[in-house]
Amino acid sequence: MTADPNHVAIGTPAPAFDLPTIEGGQVRSDDIAADVLVVAFLCNHCPYVKHVETTLGQLAGTYGADDVAFVGICSNDVTTHPDDGAEHLRGQAARAGWTFPYAIDESQDVASAYHAACTPDFFVFGRDRRLVYRGAMDESSPRNERPLTGDELRRAIDLTLAGEPVPDPHIPPLGCSINWKPGNAPT
Repeated sequence: MTADPNHVAIGTPAPAFDLPTIEGGQVRSDDIAADVLVVAFLCNHCPYVKHVETTLGQLAGTYGADDVAFVGICSNDVTTHPDDGAEHLRGQAARAGWTFPYAIDESQDVASAYHAACTPDFFVFGRDRRLVYRGAMDESSPRNERPLTGDELRRAIDLTLAGEPVPDPHIPPLGCSINWKPGNAPT
């Protein structure tokens, strides 16, 4: 039996990151003091991300920055996927209404450390920066008839803010695979 290289156990500490943002700044995990941290692996070209991007922006906008910090990270190889370059990511953030930092993981080290599998892939961490939820926003996808609500991600955030555990099962992330540079793909 082969182990799932993308499995991350609940309670795993959040890997640290220090990444450039699409606006030319930096976002550092150590600088985030919010009670809940949501790390979302995203990109511009993926139809699954396009399906959720506006709802994600609306969801993020419902929480105060002291309570919940959202960070988007694009780890795709822009050589093979030029639509995931910074200029296109800026356009995506504008059309989706994202006000949270959107970072570029050019080395793909952060995606590897998180065991990110696809875009979108959501990781929710509590105040102690231990993983409480990893999965999808909800059961909706561009290929099914289920409504796009963001309920699963919202539930994970709200339970974490209330100091409650996020019960299983978590809806697994579904989307386009991370586009790894040659030699970077996890084994």
